[in-house]
Amino acid sequence: MAKHEKSPELKEKISILPDTPGVYTYYDSEGKVIYVGKAKNLKRRVSSYFNRTHDCLRTNLLVRAIADMSYIVVPTEQDALNLENSMIKEFQPRYNVLLKDDKSYPWIVVTNELYPRVFMTRQYVKDGSKYYGPYTNTAIARTVIDLIRELYPVRTCRLPITPDYISSGKGRLCLQYHIKKCRGCCAGAISVTEYADHIERIKQILRGDTQELLNYLKSEMERLAADMRFEEAQELKEKYLLLENYQAKSVIVSQTINDIDVFAIDDDEKDVYINYMHVRRGAVVRSITLRYRRSLDESQAQLLAYAMEEIRNTLGVVYDEVVVPLVPEVEMPGVSFTVPQRGDKAKLLEVSRRNARQNKIDVLKHMEKNDPELRVDRLMERMKADFRLSELPRHIECFDNSNIQGSDPVASCVVFRNGKPAKRDYRHFNIKTVVGPDDFASMREVLTRRYTRLMEEGQGLPQLIVVDGGKGQLSAAVEALESIGLRGTIAVVGIAKRLEEIYFPGDSVPLYIDKNSESLRVVQHMRDEAHRFGITHHRNRRSKSQLVSELDDVKGIGPRTSEALLKYFKSVKRIREASLDDIAAVVGRAKALIVKSALEGQKLNINKE
Repeated sequence: MAKHEKSPELKEKISILPDTPGVYTYYDSEGKVIYVGKAKNLKRRVSSYFNRTHDCLRTNLLVRAIADMSYIVVPTEQDALNLENSMIKEFQPRYNVLLKDDKSYPWIVVTNELYPRVFMTRQYVKDGSKYYGPYTNTAIARTVIDLIRELYPVRTCRLPITPDYISSGKGRLCLQYHIKKCRGCCAGAISVTEYADHIERIKQILRGDTQELLNYLKSEMERLAADMRFEEAQELKEKYLLLENYQAKSVIVSQTINDIDVFAIDDDEKDVYINYMHVRRGAVVRSITLRYRRSLDESQAQLLAYAMEEIRNTLGVVYDEVVVPLVPEVEMPGVSFTVPQRGDKAKLLEVSRRNARQNKIDVLKHMEKNDPELRVDRLMERMKADFRLSELPRHIECFDNSNIQGSDPVASCVVFRNGKPAKRDYRHFNIKTVVGPDDFASMREVLTRRYTRLMEEGQGLPQLIVVDGGKGQLSAAVEALESIGLRGTIAVVGIAKRLEEIYFPGDSVPLYIDKNSESLRVVQHMRDEAHRFGITHHRNRRSKSQLVSELDDVKGIGPRTSEALLKYFKSVKRIREASLDDIAAVVGRAKALIVKSALEGQKLNINKE
């Protein structure tokens, strides 16, 4: 239990946080930023502040001072590190003790020279050089530089190499040249064109195309291992693993973007969520999401104009360049609008869109928490639309067949009500009329039996039937429904396992529902439940038949004796291992002698084989 009680509003915000990477910001009662932190999992990290008393006095003081919070979601944990760094520098929060100086994450720079150098730096100088990063892991940055120099021997000296310098003959070929770590730029031993080609390949690697480096490292590892040089191979392996986790650049902190504003939109049928991000000196320092409810079917361009005006009036923002998903319906002299299609600005726009979408999810979670039926109604409406139904699928049933090479064929039926399992209504079916492994005929039999019985008993029928399988299984289900007069009464679809395609009767082209769709998740859950339920029943049935069969073949032993022995000893193996007196205590000495001699004879036969 937390020591410091917080407002219901703050508790609600914490309870609906997403399980994604991001940066969280705490505010005091006056609205001042007092702490900025990063998280691999926002919900878990933020909750940890409030669900216990901390050993550190400073942390307890921080928790006591928190009056409100906000957060920004980002694609990766490394982006969270970068964003945390930039926001701490911007707001200088009282309780943050790290990153408050001018020190920042390292970059790799390719200098703007005749023969460019490649090295790591923490300082950005506007001299035309190209910067890549930032690198939240310094070891990765060093590994990238080391590997680049292994592949392309670029110069490391600081000599001001110009055409005049080379022609003067002042350059001396140093040790780096003789050990083949440099091509002798100072003496003009390599042409500017050839050297520029090396630099272009290096830039390609720094932009994120690391496959060439990975291939090189892998081949070198294999060569060294084949030569029994295992220590050297291990060193390369460590570099290989580092490089696999290498991220070439971050859009959260970027030297290619200076001071801009970003707006992104996530639209709903009724509400529109517009996220605003402010980028200062190449770093995201602020994120706010506005929610608008449509009243007269306003367009996104109109609502974007409203949002820009509100942000300008509320925060006093002076726009220069604004990155947007579409041009707003507003004239702003001196403001340029950019609708990026690719590159860093497009990626930054996507981060902003994610935050708008996350805000929409938070609002829905809040509403559904206060009114649980709201989520059910929303899910039912979504499934009705996705599966082309005429009514809400409050009652859904899913079928799956299970057999091994035709032995002990069974089927399962699982029932979901309002999108949740109704386990009391689950049913097993032992296939009675089908001989051999015929899944289609089994499906026809099971559906016919199931719905004939429901109609005879006057029970409610489902609005949707899901069969585990593609077009063949679906056709069998349709035939079964037609045979009992329910073809137009109940909707039926099939779900294929390979690509999660949804098949509809009479439609040869499957439907591919969004992998993140709640509708698909419900159907996948049903399919998995039907499979689990059917497999469990099939295993039990097969196991029971295999155990009983050994006693069924013993002359003089009837079903009741077999059942009594299995009930007491649990398995034929234990009966075989039991003493004559133990068996006699259950079924009498005469039958015990028959069972014992028969099982020992079987054992001898098995050993002879």
